[in-house]
This record gives sequence, structure tokens and C-alpha cells, in this order.
Amino acid sequence: MYLSDRPRDAAGTETPSAAPTTGRRVGSTVILLGFVSLLTDISSESLSAVLPLYLTAVLGLSPLAYGFVDGLYQGVSALVRILGGWLSDRADRPKWVAFLGYGLSAVTKALLIPAQGLAAVTAVITVDRLGKGLRTAPRDAIIAASTPEHSLGRAFGVHRALDTTGAAIGPLMAFSILWWIPGNYRAVFIASLAAALLGLALLGLLVPDLRPRRAARRTAAPPVAPSWRSLAEPRFGRVVAASAVLGVLTISDGFLYLSLQQRDDFAGKWFPLLFVGTNVAYLTLAVPFGRLSDRLGRAKVLVGGHLLLVGAYLCAALPSGGLGLTIACLLLLGGFYACTDGVLAALASTLVPAPMRASGIATAQTVVALARLASSLLFGALWTGLGRSTAVYVVAGALVVGVAVAWWLLRHVDRSAHELVPA
Repeated sequence: MYLSDRPRDAAGTETPSAAPTTGRRVGSTVILLGFVSLLTDISSESLSAVLPLYLTAVLGLSPLAYGFVDGLYQGVSALVRILGGWLSDRADRPKWVAFLGYGLSAVTKALLIPAQGLAAVTAVITVDRLGKGLRTAPRDAIIAASTPEHSLGRAFGVHRALDTTGAAIGPLMAFSILWWIPGNYRAVFIASLAAALLGLALLGLLVPDLRPRRAARRTAAPPVAPSWRSLAEPRFGRVVAASAVLGVLTISDGFLYLSLQQRDDFAGKWFPLLFVGTNVAYLTLAVPFGRLSDRLGRAKVLVGGHLLLVGAYLCAALPSGGLGLTIACLLLLGGFYACTDGVLAALASTLVPAPMRASGIATAQTVVALARLASSLLFGALWTGLGRSTAVYVVAGALVVGVAVAWWLLRHVDRSAHELVPA
């Protein structure tokens, strides 16, 4: 991995180059944002690892109350992703909209220390997730603005690898603190706050203030004002439709881990390590699959990643398993994320004009988040009615059909992406 020297304007702001850079290089802005996300994920995931036990065993919340808080944790960010993208495009300041989002999340780490009771915890968690929703699309828009189109898959892969490294370190940090100082959740919260503040400082002080609309005015292309009409581009619409079809057939990680836990002694005994295993597989494969998407086509890798997910379903659904099948399931699940998360953002960013890039990415990500929320509700009903194994088999079969539908929707999307002309 190498840092490339990017051209800068008179104010020292890094600008994207029209000419392709060396194929092996990733821009310094991408690396910096990767470390911002790494530190933020250390902060967030260290809390996620202890929050269930803290809320139920220390604060005394009932399982029903925890389920409500967990639902907020998973779903609130989806509600403001489009708002974050729109604010970023409208102000032409993606860095500072992202900074606001990261700042809100950092503040919640301090507020969680004195928080007591369901109302206080709910308020803190809501603000944290609002911050995540605001920051995601502007951050991805900065990555897209600082990277040549032919290297977007690699750039997003590098960022997601660093991001996921933080997601793997966070739970290990939390468990290490509680191992050294049993029951001291305050120490976990303080360490989480420190990591969040470091990430915020790195973003504010070192990440350049890229402004896509201002950059467009310096090129031969006529400047384009932000307009929601640009999101009606047919190819982008097909990406959103395919994402919805695939998202509603994506079982959440938690359900897959519970399926493994019910079947295998290993998964039951080492349940927290299932999260770490998936993240390690993801961070290992993110860059290779990102590079593959640049070569073969992002739509092909996006759809192909869901075939890996079918494999993970089959590993989790079998009536008997063992260590080998558990590891195979985690590897396939990590590979699925490596093929889809950053690749979807890279694909969406090429199909809308630069002034609406953050809104386009946010729209695609919001559709996926809402589809997966619906998937969790549907799969929970299937599990209750059909049992663990049968329910997973049913969704696996449906996902094979969904992959065929998505392949049809996304045909020729990559081949014509470079022909997009802002209107």
C-alpha cells in the first residue's frame, strides 16, 4: 500500500487528478480516512461488545428494554443517511458534515458514563446513531472525490480494511480491560471516548477539505448544481433496485451466529469471537476484492459476493457442523462484506454527477439498511414458524433467485458507467 502525491490547489487542498495514477497507489486522503474510521470503530465496537451485559446486568434493563435499545442502535442511522448526503452536497463541504457526524458520536461516549435508566441510555444511543448516519455518505464522497474512477474499488477496499481492523480491535480492547479490571465498565467508556476523540482530531486536522462542486468549476465541464433529478439516472436506479432485492434476502450476522451457537459447542463457548472472525476475514479480503471489482466490474463483484453469502447460509443451516464449518461460515461472511460494502459505494459514486455524489451513495446505503431491517423481521418470523435450519435453507434458496434478478438488473451497468454525462 502506497501513498500517492495528489495535486493541490492554491490553498493546499488536495484535488482529484483527471489522469490515472499508478495502479498500485492509494491516495493519502483514503489512508487518513481509513485511520479515522479505524479509531472510530475501536470506540464504537468496544461499546457494542459490552453494551448488552452493561445494560442488563449493571443498569438492570429487561431483555425487552434491551431489544428496544438494540433496535435503535441498528436502525436509526438509516433514517439520516440521505440527510447527511444532502447536506454534504448542498453545502459542498463533505468533510465538515462528516466531522459533525463523528463529533456527535464522540460526545455520546462521554454522556454514556453518567447515563442511568432506559430514557437516558436511549437518548445517548439515538444521538450516536444519528452521528453515524450523518458521517457515512460524506466520508465516502470524499474517498470518491480523491480517487480516479478506475481505482475506486481498491480505494474503498483499503478504507474498509482499515475500518474493519478497528471493528476487530474494539471488542478485544473491551474484553482486555474487563479482564484486567473486572466490572469496571467506566474504564471501557473512557477508553472508547479517547479513541473517538483521536479519530475526530485526525479528521479535523489532517484530512483535506475537498469540495467537489468547486473542483468541477475548475474543469472544462460545466458546473452542475445539486439536483435530486440527477438520481433518476436509469443505471443508478437499477443499482438501487438490485440492492433492495439482495438486501431483503440478507440475514443479519446475529441470526447466523445464533444458528451456529445452537448447533455447535465451539460457537456457543466462543460466541464473542465469531464477530472478530468475520471482521478479520473482511479486512483481509477487502483490498483484493476491491481491486478485483476495478478489473472485472463492480456490479459483477457485488452480485458475486451474494453467492458467497449463500455458501455461508448453507454452512450455518446444516444440522451438524463443527469447527471447520464454523470457520468456513465466517470466511464466507467476511468475503461477502468485502465484495459488497465498499464496492456498492464505489459503484454508486460513478453513476451520479459529482455534486450529488454523497446523496447518491447515501440513497443506495439507506435502501440496503432498510431492506436488511425488513429482512431481520421476516427471518425472525420464519425461524419462529419453521425452525432454525429450514428457515435458513428457505432464505438461501430465495437469495439464489435474488442473485439472478440482480444480475439481470445490473447487466451493462459497469460497461457504460464512464459514459455518464452530468445533465
